[in-house]
Amino acid sequence: METPTVRWRRLLPRTPGRWAAAVAVLAVLVGGGTWTAVADDGPPAVQREDRMLRPGGVEIDTSYFTAGGSGKRPAVLIGHGFGGSKNDVRAQAEKLAADGYAVLTWSARGFGKSGGAISLNDPDGEVKDVSGLIDWLAKRPEVELDKKGDPRVGLTGASYGGAVSLLAAGHDQRVDAIAPVITYWNLADALFPDGVFKKLWAGIFITTGGGCEKFEKQLCEMYERVAVSGKPDAAATKLLAERSPSAVADRIKVPSLLLQGQSDSLFPLGQADAMQKAISANGAPVSVDWISGGHDGGDNETARVEGRVGSWFDRYLKEETGTDTGPAFRVTRTGGIDSTDGAALKRGASSDTYPGLRSGGREIALGEGTKTFRNPAGSAPPAISAVPGVGGGLSQLSSLGVGLSLDFPGQFGRFESAPLATSVHVTGTPTARVTVKATEGRDAVLFGKVYDVSPDGRQQVLPSQLVAPYRITPDQQGKPIELALPAVDHEFDAGHRMRLVFSATDLGYASPAEPATYTVTADGPLTVPTAPAVTTAAAALPWWTWGLPAAALVIAAALLLTARRRTATPAPDPELTDVPLQITGLSKKYAKSVDRYAVRELSFRVEKGQVLGLLGPNGAGKTTTLRMLMGLITPDEGEIRVFGQAIRPGAPVLSRVGAFVEGAGFLPHLSGRANLDLYWQATGRPAEDAYIDEALEIAGLGDALARAVRTYSQGMRQRLAIAQAMLGMPDLLILDEPTNGLDPPQIREMRDVMIRYAAGGRTVIVSSHLLSEVEQSCTHLVVMDRGRLVQAGPVAEITGSGDMILVTTAEEVSEPLAEKVASLPGIGSAVRLDDGRGLLVRLDGATTSRLVADLVRLDVPVTGVGPHRRLEDAFLTLISGGAA
Repeated sequence: METPTVRWRRLLPRTPGRWAAAVAVLAVLVGGGTWTAVADDGPPAVQREDRMLRPGGVEIDTSYFTAGGSGKRPAVLIGHGFGGSKNDVRAQAEKLAADGYAVLTWSARGFGKSGGAISLNDPDGEVKDVSGLIDWLAKRPEVELDKKGDPRVGLTGASYGGAVSLLAAGHDQRVDAIAPVITYWNLADALFPDGVFKKLWAGIFITTGGGCEKFEKQLCEMYERVAVSGKPDAAATKLLAERSPSAVADRIKVPSLLLQGQSDSLFPLGQADAMQKAISANGAPVSVDWISGGHDGGDNETARVEGRVGSWFDRYLKEETGTDTGPAFRVTRTGGIDSTDGAALKRGASSDTYPGLRSGGREIALGEGTKTFRNPAGSAPPAISAVPGVGGGLSQLSSLGVGLSLDFPGQFGRFESAPLATSVHVTGTPTARVTVKATEGRDAVLFGKVYDVSPDGRQQVLPSQLVAPYRITPDQQGKPIELALPAVDHEFDAGHRMRLVFSATDLGYASPAEPATYTVTADGPLTVPTAPAVTTAAAALPWWTWGLPAAALVIAAALLLTARRRTATPAPDPELTDVPLQITGLSKKYAKSVDRYAVRELSFRVEKGQVLGLLGPNGAGKTTTLRMLMGLITPDEGEIRVFGQAIRPGAPVLSRVGAFVEGAGFLPHLSGRANLDLYWQATGRPAEDAYIDEALEIAGLGDALARAVRTYSQGMRQRLAIAQAMLGMPDLLILDEPTNGLDPPQIREMRDVMIRYAAGGRTVIVSSHLLSEVEQSCTHLVVMDRGRLVQAGPVAEITGSGDMILVTTAEEVSEPLAEKVASLPGIGSAVRLDDGRGLLVRLDGATTSRLVADLVRLDVPVTGVGPHRRLEDAFLTLISGGAA
């Protein structure tokens, strides 16, 4: 049963030959549906048909994409992630359609415009819908069939959509190939690992789904039951397991490309390992790819992933046997920063066979002894590892050598290796044999992790921010057991130590509320997998290395000379040592453009004690300028000097710069003070250099610092974010839209914060759209438009020019008198001030002296006359070239 709606929009054909295609598409519209044609100069135009289908008894919102010709083609179904809709995968659908596939996307039950309740990929719900969509594809004349009613079809999708790809392959034998991305094999194991409730991720599931009422009733009841008890029961585990791909493990027999995220505390690498073992045991081709990102953020390598998925379908749906589908195993490795653009450097490593999670085990001796620690009452405060829902990918920091984790004294035990004689690259799951005991015959709930500790012992890095939970029952206690640590891909450098830690708590999980004492004894070494068959790809060679030798030498020399000129840091300028900022001839082109500039020939200077407002309409180049100032991107021309030092990515002088850009992420359960302490610890700088008390005094948060951040108002969060930017009391403070989302009293408080900070001789640069606030809080302005400087100078100087005259009077001016002034020759308007004791007069040909003479003639009791223009008036005049 279809419910079509008719709507037509297209781009005009760019060549006469495309008119025939347009007419053909119009003919299809007679059958109903919503069609959109997306034209392009290269690939064939892609048509999209939107319609509501009822494949499983519930209305499902779908989009169907095809391109070019009338030939038969394979079909691809693309599912979306949890909380999303079909719109999230439109770009990938259009690419596959342009590559010769018939592509169908849909919004799953309970999402987007589709009906029904969320039932977590129930075989009788969402999986049945997919089979119904395959039925629909089988009736399309352009879709290739293996036999009647059986289209040549593949499935892909990320997370929730990846799981339904696996489930559909197990429930519907018509599926020919799959490529699930960062998804689960057993949802019970993912949310209740080893019988420990993953409470934060489970809560995020419910929230992003729209609340408990959006779910099937028994799922809502199950969640609330487990969330209250803090411990999964057998019924909950059974319910989730039945709706997991693992329930049909023996029936998934199609070529499977499994892409799993390293930065993923929701569906870790072990989920893909279980998929690989089961599907390959069924005799199907399987490749595994560990991407850099995941549910915890980071780089999800979208272009590379979609390219590999396309190749996989070319091979197994189009049957192009010459297509390279990639190695049996690949992992993206990250290390270091590209100094040209601040991006993380990545390189692939691969193997012709899948190594599993325990290949090439190497034993690392640990310190002996028994560690005793406690689970606190209420399991609070919890240790911190991954923080679900925090943007930016905290887990990516570990690959760059930055530690961001926290264990509380008395709540963990640790065992440490000697310094490593050589580097060790761990690829897979480390294991340890330990003996665990808990007081009073209770379950011991522990969280295991392996830290990378620097040679001086001051910094510890938790690879991918991952921990492994364990529920050790009384019958398992008192005897050696083997515990698997999180699967990671991480290089431990020579001289570093491995630190095995067992903690009683973790922020992401539910721990027992009752206090308990745990003892852990290490019964042997830590065994780490090294996957010796996995080899890292060499860095890609420049194109000229395989050209003519003579030309290669010439180009190499030119590149080296250019690189030296580009990367050599200019010497400090002693004359600018006390100047917070000087920008000279700064230019930055848009990406892939030779003549379009985001910023062009920008020059200005900022002195100590100034509060500088950076103004301009959208697209003026303000954000690009700030990003160059903070060393995040490199200018094409010109230079930036901060206290005489040239700015480059990672320049030491940037330690004198504090920045608040696009908000700050805080841990809601911690107090404001604890959040700032944790942030400063992550910088690795000495505690005494933080000047936390001074920053907090300026921010003016008072007693609120002791409260959990989740109780803060928006204004308090903004002030806490400003305090975070002030840590270390930087000499130059950069604030991008610091008053966003604040009410008038909060805006006034933020204004006072900026003024107090600059009063100590420091400098503040603030970018804002609130012109009235800039006028009151800033001492100087820089106005930009279309990448160029329009005007710079003191606020009073910029607002003091123009044709608006402020007349103040000793007595209140009556309305009739104001009307007389407005009717004078050369006067455009005259408006009484709010208190009535003066006029705001706009000159329209008259001079100021003529106005004064006329006011005296009318017996107006004038006490003062002077130019007046609001910043808004000045701003509009400046950016319109004087036309406003």
